[in-house]
Amino acid sequence: MTENGEEPFPEDGELVVATVIKVENHGAYVALDEYGGMQGYIPIQEVSTGWVKFIRDFVREEQKVVAKVIRVDREKKMIDLSLKHVTEHEKREKIKQWRNEKRGMKIFEIVAKKLNMSFDEAMKSFGRKLIEKYGGIYPALEEAVRRKKALKEEGFEGEWVDVFVKVARENIVPSSAEINGVIELCHNGSEGIEHIKKALRALIETDSDSIGVQYLGAPKYLVTVKAKDYKTAEKIMEKGIKRCLSVIEDVGGHGEFKRVEE
Repeated sequence: MTENGEEPFPEDGELVVATVIKVENHGAYVALDEYGGMQGYIPIQEVSTGWVKFIRDFVREEQKVVAKVIRVDREKKMIDLSLKHVTEHEKREKIKQWRNEKRGMKIFEIVAKKLNMSFDEAMKSFGRKLIEKYGGIYPALEEAVRRKKALKEEGFEGEWVDVFVKVARENIVPSSAEINGVIELCHNGSEGIEHIKKALRALIETDSDSIGVQYLGAPKYLVTVKAKDYKTAEKIMEKGIKRCLSVIEDVGGHGEFKRVEE
């Protein structure tokens, strides 16, 4: 329930996890796992990009699916959904997010018990604020693990904060992302090696906690960036490579960078 007592609805375009409860020739009825079992409907034309002769070749009762919301009727409390507009990558990421949030809610129950509060009391007191800030309980737990003072720095206060952080650190291993690329650095001058070393130092010093460099054989070096998520890793990589190439080019050398696809 929302704060005003209304039942929440998914938004158009939102990805949802659902359980198939009934399959008919014209489509499938599902229960939305994240919305209290609210009913949704997948028309047969939204099941697959290809021709669907037998719908049960694609969906079956009790199957978990990831669907995209295409229409919301709040009066009838009916949600129209699509399977064909969900990519495999989106499906994997959504299932991962859903499982993490389920785990996050179980950990949140532990926090509530340690505070001698019911789950609902804890959710009303501070849980909803965490969800609003971080997009879910699990991301809030991850942030508390990554940075112990993160919640207090965001303005959260109260006895619950230290308990939340302690329980998070006892139960969560923070997720991380890794990206790689190969950089080629060349300088034909007498001090070429020193110039290349200087350029590589500039790369690493961009974020020494996240960037690693491995020699592959002249003139190639493997660059690895590890960060809390891919977006952050990409930004660190871009900034580091830009600094590295700037240093080598300023002294008459040249460089080239290529990402290594995972």
